Amino acid sequence: MKKNLFFLFFLVFLSTAFAQQTKEGTLLLIEGDSIPQYGITLKEVVVFQPLRFKTREELKRYILLRRRVFRVYPYAKLAADRLTVLNDRLNEIESKRGRKKYLKRLEKFIYEEFEEELKKLSKSQGRILIKLVHRQTGSTTFELVKELRTGWKAFVYQTTASLFSLSLKDQYNPEEVLEDYLIEDILQRAFADQYVIEQPAAIDYDLNELYSIWKEKR
Repeated sequence: MKKNLFFLFFLVFLSTAFAQQTKEGTLLLIEGDSIPQYGITLKEVVVFQPLRFKTREELKRYILLRRRVFRVYPYAKLAADRLTVLNDRLNEIESKRGRKKYLKRLEKFIYEEFEEELKKLSKSQGRILIKLVHRQTGSTTFELVKELRTGWKAFVYQTTASLFSLSLKDQYNPEEVLEDYLIEDILQRAFADQYVIEQPAAIDYDLNELYSIWKEKR
């Protein structure tokens, strides 16, 4: 029941190169980083700094995180797309009653379309999704719900999320949070490999700069 409540609040908001390990120490090479062979027509290759993991457990956590990111990134993209369409449509509706009616219709459509899929997300995937919504839109899920619905509903959804040790106020901050840095690394490598279709994000980061920051931290 509690899990259903968590995904209910997110449904409301929506309405409104696999890794290869080498034996060279703990070096992890990501697809797309290899030196191209001669005699092959090549696409443009983006080369990133190689990730290094101190233990096999760190590597396993990275691979697990990668799977979770790929699982929820499409929903973060959807949230950003829906938000753009929603804002454009609401700007065309002058009456308060008309705006409210449109929001309810859109909410019903999204709920029916994605309810079962979102229910399958784990708590960890839900946390990543909240952060990626911030990355894609530039606003926290709490801020978006508060703006599109009401301050009271945002408070209720925040309380519901806290039952799962989640917060709608979570921000995406790869300069300070290790998991967020690894998420950004995963996404940018996947974009470069065309493994994932990129959607321009409201918050953009230079991965090489992030690499330098975390090299000093670790």
